Amino acid sequence: MERIIINGGIPLRGEVSICGAKNSVVGLLPAALLAEEGVCVIENIPGISDVSMMFSILESLGAKVRNINANTVEIDSTNITANVVPYEMSKSLRASYYFLGALLGRFQNAHVAMPGGCDFGTRPIDQHIKSFEALGATIVTDDEMVVHATADKLIGSTVYMDVVSVGATINAMLTAVKAKGLTVIENAAREPHIVDIANFLNAMGANIRGAGTDTIKINGVDKLHGCSYSVVPDQIEAGTYMAAVVATGGKALIKNVTPKHLESIMAKLIECGATIEEYDDSLLISREKPLVRCNVKTMPHPGFPTDMQPQFTALLSVASGVSVVTESVWDNRYRYVEQLINMGAQISVDGSIATVTGVEKLRGTRVGATDLRAGAALIIAGLCAEGTTTIEKIEYIERGYENIVEKFSALGADIKRVSIPDNE
Repeated sequence: MERIIINGGIPLRGEVSICGAKNSVVGLLPAALLAEEGVCVIENIPGISDVSMMFSILESLGAKVRNINANTVEIDSTNITANVVPYEMSKSLRASYYFLGALLGRFQNAHVAMPGGCDFGTRPIDQHIKSFEALGATIVTDDEMVVHATADKLIGSTVYMDVVSVGATINAMLTAVKAKGLTVIENAAREPHIVDIANFLNAMGANIRGAGTDTIKINGVDKLHGCSYSVVPDQIEAGTYMAAVVATGGKALIKNVTPKHLESIMAKLIECGATIEEYDDSLLISREKPLVRCNVKTMPHPGFPTDMQPQFTALLSVASGVSVVTESVWDNRYRYVEQLINMGAQISVDGSIATVTGVEKLRGTRVGATDLRAGAALIIAGLCAEGTTTIEKIEYIERGYENIVEKFSALGADIKRVSIPDNE
């Protein structure tokens, strides 16, 4: 069993370079299946376990995947014929549902099990199904929760999202790029990775306009081709390191970022006492003043991202005063709070609202990650805590953070990954 052990109380100092965005690349890799000629060369890919599983799924479908270097991959999908994602692979990560849109777009036929991944609430795909049906597909879910999507022909249409959904917006784009005629996605998600995936598809020959706004227009094309593309920096990885630096009262240069994508996160960190200097593709962040309370409400982009809520709650647990955190995107995303309470945090949860009364110090103890971002929150808490924190179930953390132990160690943290027999 792998664990992370942290001896806290050390302000983080130095510099850290941010990887490509996890939330982009898990959509980009299935999108590469739409290239019927040529190869896709994708740069700035993070070395995380979700990406490794994506590669395995691509190869199971017949794609040729070749690693050019640690963060660049070449994908050749020209000769794939399979349209069924293996059941166990589908169940292992949430983003497997993007193969529905990609395979439906390419073959008008796709078979993928309902997604797995982190467990912090229901993950309905009704908006995905609604978009597939609007484009002419028939959807059937069998007793084993495998989704079967078939269409005689995909025809452009208007797709209205009842709720803003990143996943459904991406799947609608993947399906519509080769549909006959014009597709209009209304009430579309506007996150940076929506724009990134649209730009990748356009580099492959698609005709997508309006990504980054709430209305996306797609004129279908007959064929897509390979291209070269670089994934945008990961706003959530950047935000995680920024929150850790502020929580520990340190100073660090955060490199390879897009500052525009971090505006909502920066605003709240400044409110809590941080100082931030912006450069073209980096940020210098520090905190010398006392850490103070603030209120946070998660919202679709450009609001405060739900994927930063646990990390920020960990930070607020050592800020003076009473903070209120409101989770408006996912149900049951406070499962990690019990772990913070075990470390001495004073947090009460009532439905979607967490009230955080800051304490002077957290104390190190044994805790377990309940999902990806919760695991990152526990690392931040451990970095702030007195004594030793042992974090279990770190496989969640490695789903979305490349070399997280090494990066925090380079910032001066006393942190290490250890292997311990399962019976201890």
